[in-house]
Amino acid sequence: MLRVLYEALMRTLILLLCLFPLIMAAQTNDPNVEQLKQMTARFAPTPIRVDTSHLSSSDKQALVKLIEAARVIDSLFMEQIWSKNLETWNTVKNDHTPLGEARAHYYWINKSPWSALDAEKAFMPGVPERKPLGANFYPEDMTKEEFETWVKTLSAKEQQEATGFFTVVRRDANGKLKLVPYSEEYKQYLQRAGDLLREAAALTDNATLKKFCNERAAAFASNDYYASDIAWMDLDAPIDITFGPYETYNDELFNYKAAFETYITLRDEEESDKLKAFAAHLQEIENNLPEDPKVRNPKLGAAAPIRVVNSVFSSGDGNHGVQTAAFNLPNDEKVVAEKGAKRVMLKNIQQAKFQTVLMPIAERTLSKQQQSDVAFEPFFTHILAHELMHGLGPQQITIDGKKTSPRQQLKELYSSIEEAKADATGLFALQYMMDHEKEMKLEGVLNAGPEAERQLYTTYLASTFRTLRFGITEAHGKGMAFQFNFLVDHGGFVQNPDGTFSVNMQKIKPAVRELTHTLLTLEANGNYDAAKKMLAEMVVIRPATQKLLDRLSDIPVDIEPRFVTAGELTASTTKAPPAVPQRPTRPSRN
Repeated sequence: MLRVLYEALMRTLILLLCLFPLIMAAQTNDPNVEQLKQMTARFAPTPIRVDTSHLSSSDKQALVKLIEAARVIDSLFMEQIWSKNLETWNTVKNDHTPLGEARAHYYWINKSPWSALDAEKAFMPGVPERKPLGANFYPEDMTKEEFETWVKTLSAKEQQEATGFFTVVRRDANGKLKLVPYSEEYKQYLQRAGDLLREAAALTDNATLKKFCNERAAAFASNDYYASDIAWMDLDAPIDITFGPYETYNDELFNYKAAFETYITLRDEEESDKLKAFAAHLQEIENNLPEDPKVRNPKLGAAAPIRVVNSVFSSGDGNHGVQTAAFNLPNDEKVVAEKGAKRVMLKNIQQAKFQTVLMPIAERTLSKQQQSDVAFEPFFTHILAHELMHGLGPQQITIDGKKTSPRQQLKELYSSIEEAKADATGLFALQYMMDHEKEMKLEGVLNAGPEAERQLYTTYLASTFRTLRFGITEAHGKGMAFQFNFLVDHGGFVQNPDGTFSVNMQKIKPAVRELTHTLLTLEANGNYDAAKKMLAEMVVIRPATQKLLDRLSDIPVDIEPRFVTAGELTASTTKAPPAVPQRPTRPSRN
């Protein structure tokens, strides 16, 4: 008995000693070199290579210009995060001491002095303890109440702009709030990026890529992104790019303002064709969602394109902290209503995450019997379903006789609820398609049957732990905590005596259906207070879950992409003019 107690005590002591540097780093905003290296090690350096041999000579030249344009966006994005971000970065990157090098490495991963995996806390002195909730979209001293009071004084058009994607809020000479369009606020970056997009347009022999590049360059000057979003939806080229202001996660005050991001990718035609079959059944899935039939969309927008791509280079909001595995854009409800939304799957990024992160996590969090059910195909397929489901469910709702949207009503809560909805509805949709495989003619496209179901839910269970390690301060982590706790409470996930978890195949399907209903109802009702109360109750890491997460401390949380192919393609090109702050030329970055 004493020996057992002694061994248990020693295991606890060893665990504490291993975690001590990270615990200390989390408690201070001035970690030392070794602490910074351990914080950085949570992102596994991963070479990203892509075969470009199938591109025409002109498209290869265009690709180089697109990568150069994308690099401009890193500096723009950093300015969006914090008013002194670039100034601080320039100081850090020029400090060539061991501490300076360690700070610079972690700074570049986060694109700021705040650690995304540590509740956005500072990891160096001389900066605010936490990233500003409104980032640099609003004055740092502005309160939510001040903004909302000011918006009520504006005209209807100005109100739309104030709560829209493409303006920042500043103070005038008298200290009063005013609107500044992105085209003016970020002019120095957008002019350079626009010039490079036009150069790429002149080089490519693909008409749709040419049109998008020219339209997007024009939008940078006009601040009107509608035409270029339509052109992006129609983009059909071997080089598939996403380039502009899209996601609103960094606006934690209201979820209104879009951050700039880029994804320079190459199409995987074979996988894209295979997955088009899913999009053909979206209306049927919409018609069978577990929600009030009155809020169902009887006619979805035009068939949304699905693109499976391999990443060549990403920047800005597309390359900081945890890497994006897939996305569903645009977010503009007007464009979505007219054209639907495009789902883009970054296959080589997903494969890297699966091998480097998910498989080691599964070995420690799942029962021995269920570990063999973890597979890449259901991991990849569920991410696809997640992105498809962003376009389903309540999009436009009516509250007190006024037409509005869940995003507008739920404000800063929306992203977390929407990410959870997409996950849960994705599981529901895949199960629905498995159940109706023959009627939908999905044989050979979607695996069905008991083994496929086990793989789907077990792989998803392992994925919940991967996402929970991101923390519950950002939208995906919050959404996953909500789902995980809900499914545990409804018996879909059960904890084993050894602390691992398993899927209860008898209860998981009804639990997922009830979860989907709950999240769709939150969006359909647009009740901010009710949603806030539910999130406060459910978005927590419970002790049993935290104990299991503590077992994963030595497993990378995510990847740190090294864009090898992009570096080789642009190695001999001329750098952008010095007027635009440049991405550092550290070899480890690409």
